Amino acid sequence: MEVTIKHRPSFALAVVEMAPNENVQVEPGAMVSYSDGITVETKMKGGLMGGLKRALAGEDFFQNRYQAPAQGGELTLAQALPGDMVVLPLEGQEFMLQSGAYMANEEGVEVDAKWGGAKGFFSSGSLIMLKLSGRGKLLAGCYGAVEERVLAAGQAYTVDTGHIVGFDASVQFEVKRAGSWKSTILGGEGLVVRLTGPGRVLMQTRSEGALIGWILPQIPQKSN
Repeated sequence: MEVTIKHRPSFALAVVEMAPNENVQVEPGAMVSYSDGITVETKMKGGLMGGLKRALAGEDFFQNRYQAPAQGGELTLAQALPGDMVVLPLEGQEFMLQSGAYMANEEGVEVDAKWGGAKGFFSSGSLIMLKLSGRGKLLAGCYGAVEERVLAAGQAYTVDTGHIVGFDASVQFEVKRAGSWKSTILGGEGLVVRLTGPGRVLMQTRSEGALIGWILPQIPQKSN
């Protein structure tokens, strides 16, 4: 698949040019449009256990597979929240992707769920990752714009769990409190992930948890 990302970084749209008879795996709900002749099949990739593992990681139980006709075709994709997208070519290495950032991949890329931390009592208190491996292109989305850091061997960097998009599997990670329990509860920072290189780290400039935290107080409460 050849991907062109338009209208970035706020309202990105991925225009996917599919080769003749090519198959592309797509997260349910991401499709915007497709050209005539493309067919779609919904199934549990990896069988029942594969579907259950994706569900535990916050992904959909089923996946959609789009297949282009003999002349090829066009498929457009978008995410639910405003933000950017990124195409990540895998060449045999593994990449860890935050649950919810996954959008699509071409054949040759394997998607697996992996528990990446302990669930806490806060909106950003969990870090659940998908492990991507194999060879091919992966399409990921984020809330806001994408910010990248490349860590040298042994270099450490701390990111709020709500701002993590993904990182190379060569990066070691540890989920921890931002400070003391007092600063975690009262300071609004929640949990963070300490990343240690070598490898690339992708962050998003906005947090879904922060958005929810802003919206909830604005909702009128029922009076008794």
